[in-house]
Amino acid sequence: MQTLWARFEPAPIADPLWRRGLSACPLARGLDPERQQRLRQLSTLFLARKQFHALAGAVLDDYWRLLIAMQACLPALQQGTGSLRGWREVLIYPGEFKVRRNHHDDRSGIAGDGGEAHAGDAWERGPLVLSLADVQLDLEQPWDGYNVVVHEMAHKLDMLDGPPDGVPPLVDIPRRRWIQQFQLAYDRLVAMPPDSCESPIDHYATESVAEYFAVVSEMHYSRPALLREAEPAIAELLQAYYGRSPAEGRER
Repeated sequence: MQTLWARFEPAPIADPLWRRGLSACPLARGLDPERQQRLRQLSTLFLARKQFHALAGAVLDDYWRLLIAMQACLPALQQGTGSLRGWREVLIYPGEFKVRRNHHDDRSGIAGDGGEAHAGDAWERGPLVLSLADVQLDLEQPWDGYNVVVHEMAHKLDMLDGPPDGVPPLVDIPRRRWIQQFQLAYDRLVAMPPDSCESPIDHYATESVAEYFAVVSEMHYSRPALLREAEPAIAELLQAYYGRSPAEGRER
């Protein structure tokens, strides 16, 4: 798969469109020039390989497809093109959508009514699903600890080796250390009351270790200093996995 991606050479992103995308995406703008260039190459492949579908009245153009691709490729920068394998579709709703887990469309699993409202979703070997309104909000408030595209891409990375369990494929990080540290941190958060102010980590992370991984991945990109203060071992592991956060030095 890595070789096939390497041989595939789609048309490059036009310079004016790329500059416009960088201007609107603070997470990408915070990268050093070398990583920005890698992000551009990976985003080019993402746009060529993934099929975007605008649903329920959502309006997509090249600019918004690029902004989604840029944020989706950020977590894959250090892992390389092979980390984007195994799925093809990006489904975009104008706002929150509802998911029915027990009765879903064969293609997307998305239902128009019933179920719980979501800003994003990721299905094993299935689509990446996003609320365009939430994508826009994350671009406008990039350093608040939340990013729906990063969150769902963390799930996609987690699912590269099977159902989500909070442990993506690891190369240079000892798997045992990752599992131990994440389990300890997850258990600490679970032990806190839902309305506790003891941890800055969103209590939604207690849903599962997989959700914990996705939530702290958001913080790595948008509130790394706060994450490091709360869970230094987790912050260290995520920096080893994702690379240096573009938010470093920006938190007040």
